[in-house]
Amino acid sequence: MIQLHNKGVYLVDGKPTFDAAPGITPDQGRENTIAYQIMRAHDVSDDPKKMRICFDCLMSHDITYVGIIQTARASGLKQFPIPYAMTNCHNSLCAVGGTINEDDHVFGLSAAKKYGGIYVPVNQSVIHSYAREAMTMCGNMILGSDSHTRYGALGTMGVGEGGPELVKQLLKNTYDVNAPEVVLVYLTGKPRHGVGPHDVAIALVKATFESGFVKNKVLEFVGPGVAELPADFRNGIDVMTTETTCLSSIWETDAEIENYYKTYGRPEGYKKLAPKGVAYYDSMITIELDKVESMIALPFHPSNAYTIKEFVANAEEILKGVQAEAEAKFKKVHVNLLDKIVDGKVIADQGVIAGCSGGLFDNIVEAANIMDGHDVGDGYFGLSVYPTSVPTSLELTRIGATEKLLESGAIIKQSFCGPCFGAGDVPANNGLSLRHTTRNFPNREGSKPGEGQISFVCLMDSRSIAATARNHGVITAATDIDYDDTHVEYHFDKSVYDRRVYNGFGKPDPTVELKLGPNITDWPEMFPLTENALFELDAVIHDPVTTTDELIPSGETSSYRSNPLRLAEFALSRRVPEYVGRSKQVMAMDFERRAGKKPERIMDALSKVGNADELINTTGFGSCVFANKPGDGSAREQAASCQRVLGGFANICYEYATKRYRSNCINWGILPFTIAEGTEFNYDCGDFVFVPGIREAVEKGIEEIPAKVITKSGVNDITLYIKGLTQDEKEILLEGNLMNYYKAHMED
Repeated sequence: MIQLHNKGVYLVDGKPTFDAAPGITPDQGRENTIAYQIMRAHDVSDDPKKMRICFDCLMSHDITYVGIIQTARASGLKQFPIPYAMTNCHNSLCAVGGTINEDDHVFGLSAAKKYGGIYVPVNQSVIHSYAREAMTMCGNMILGSDSHTRYGALGTMGVGEGGPELVKQLLKNTYDVNAPEVVLVYLTGKPRHGVGPHDVAIALVKATFESGFVKNKVLEFVGPGVAELPADFRNGIDVMTTETTCLSSIWETDAEIENYYKTYGRPEGYKKLAPKGVAYYDSMITIELDKVESMIALPFHPSNAYTIKEFVANAEEILKGVQAEAEAKFKKVHVNLLDKIVDGKVIADQGVIAGCSGGLFDNIVEAANIMDGHDVGDGYFGLSVYPTSVPTSLELTRIGATEKLLESGAIIKQSFCGPCFGAGDVPANNGLSLRHTTRNFPNREGSKPGEGQISFVCLMDSRSIAATARNHGVITAATDIDYDDTHVEYHFDKSVYDRRVYNGFGKPDPTVELKLGPNITDWPEMFPLTENALFELDAVIHDPVTTTDELIPSGETSSYRSNPLRLAEFALSRRVPEYVGRSKQVMAMDFERRAGKKPERIMDALSKVGNADELINTTGFGSCVFANKPGDGSAREQAASCQRVLGGFANICYEYATKRYRSNCINWGILPFTIAEGTEFNYDCGDFVFVPGIREAVEKGIEEIPAKVITKSGVNDITLYIKGLTQDEKEILLEGNLMNYYKAHMED
C-alpha cells in the first residue's frame, strides 16, 4: 500500500529510478523539482543552502491575527505590503453573556481597514477553504499562522508557522530556512469504492510520522495516480501532510486543477506545474491508491492507525492499550472503552465531519449519498456536519445533499473549525467520537481530565463515518456498504463573498482607529539576554512527544488569545498544572534581582557555581521547560509566548518536533537548547541550570555550550547545544524577542 525508500531517486520521463542519471548531480537535479522551481522564484538569498523566502500572501484566523497585528504594530507596521486574509473560523463561539470573541472580530475588521487587509466575517469560511477558493495560484507561496496551511494540490506551496514569522513578512523581512530535502510521493492506481482522502492521509501519516521520515522536508506528489483523484480528494490528502511533520507540499497540476481555477472564476491562477528534465529527490514514498483500505486513527495521534477491518477484529486488545495510555497520562480519570464493544461490534457515540479536511464538498456529497434513505437512529450516536464555507453550503443545498442529511437525522452546522480543537461537539465523559478532522491529540476534543472528565477521538474518513451513522453507531468501513459514489460537479457561487468579505488590500486608511476591546492588551515588557543565565526547571516531561496542545491548550483558551497575561494562566495546565505558579515565583525573583535585591534562592544557587555577589548582577533568572521532543502539532506561537510571558528563558530537549515550534521559541526570546541523544536528564522540578557566558555564546555562534545543573545533592556538568542559528535569530535572542529586535532596528 505505502512503501518508504530511504535513498536518492531520479524522476526521468515521469518514472522514478534509483540509478544515477548521467550528466546531472543530485544538487542540479533537485533544482528541477516543482518544489525548488517555486522556492527559488521566492528566494532572495545569495546562499543556495540558506533560503530567504518572500511569500505572495498571508493567512490567519481569529485566534492568531490579533497577536500578529499587535506585534507588528509595536514593531512599526504602517500597512500590509502583501495580501493578508483574516478569517473568523476558530474563535467564533461567543461565551454566554460575554463579548470577548466578538471584540477580536471587530478589531480584525478595523485592522483590515487601517492597514489594507482582507477580512472574512464569522462563519463565512474556514481559513483553508477561503485560501483555496480565493488566494491560491499555481507557482505561488502562502504563509499561514495555522499549521495546516497546505495548498500544494492547487499548485501553491503553503507553510504553516507561528505568528512572528508572519510579522516578519508584514515588516518586509524574510522567512529563513535551510534549503530542504524533497521527498517524491509517487501515486499509482485509483482508490476503491468507499475509500476517501482521509484514508490515504491517515495511512501516509502512519507510515512516516514515528520515524521522522519526512520531518522538515517538502513532499512532492506526482505519478499516474494523481490524475485519478478529483481536486477535493487531493486537497483532503494534502492538508493532512502537516501531520507527517513535513515543511510543505506540492503536487503536479493537470486539467483537473485547471478546471478547478475555472470553476472558482480565477482561470488566470492556473499553470502547468511538473518536474523539469531529470529531477532528483532525496527519498521516495510510493502509494498504491488501489490498495488503500478504510482507515481509523485511534487516540492519541493520527499516526496511531489501523485499517477499520483490523481494528474491529482486535478491538479489545487495541482499546485496552488506549485505556492504559490514558490512565498513565491522566491520573484523575477513570476510563472504560471496553464498554464500546457489544456482541463483537464496536459502538461509537458521535460522528463529526468538519473543517479544512472533512467539510469539503465531495466528502459531504458522498456522506449524503450513504445516508440517503437511512437514518442516524434515536440512540446515543449523533452526526454533525460542518461544510467548509457558505458557498459550499449553498451548493450542497441546491443539489439536495443537505436535504438527504437532514432527513437522516444529521445536523448541519455553520462553517467553523471548532470540532478540530475542542470548541464544539465536545463528547460526553468516556465518549468515543469519530471525526473527519485533522487531529485527535489528548483533550483536543475539549475534555478536561484534570477535572476527572475525558473523552476520545478517532479519525476516520467522512464516508466511513456516514456508514457508521447509517448503522446507528456501529463502526463500519464505507468499503463494506453499497451506495452511489458518482462524482458530482461543483458550482461555485461567489456572490456571498462579494457582498460580505471586506477586501481592502492596497487601500489602507491610516485614519481608521483600531477597535480595542478590554481583553486586547499589549505584550508585557521583556528584557534582553543577560551575560549569564540561571534557569529553574519548572516542568520536566519525559513523554516521547509533547504537543503544542499540552504546552497551551486549545478550546477553552481561545477567548484569551488576545490577552497575553490571562492566556498564560493556562500554560501546561493539562500536563503540569503547577508550572504557572512556579514560573510566576521565578519571574518575581528576577524582578527583585533587577531592582537590586538579592533573593535567597538565586544567591544560594549561584554560590554553588561561583561568587554569588558578583554573578547576581550579570545573571538573568528565568524558568525552563524540559521535554524529550516538544512542539508537535499546531503552529500557534502561544505555546512559546506564554512561557516567555511567565518569565521563561529556555527550553531543553533532545530535539524539537517541528521547525515552527523551535522558530516560535526563538522569536519569543526562548533559548532553544538541545542535549545529545543518549544524555541522561534525571533532574527534577526545582533544580537549576546555570549557563555562564550565554550572551557571548549566542553572539559568536558558539553551538556547544558547557553548563551546570545544580541539585540538592550537588552540581553536575551538562553540555547544551544551540545549533544553526541565523544572524537574525542570534540578534532576536540577544534583544530578548522579535519585538525588541525590530524596536532596536527602528532606533538605529
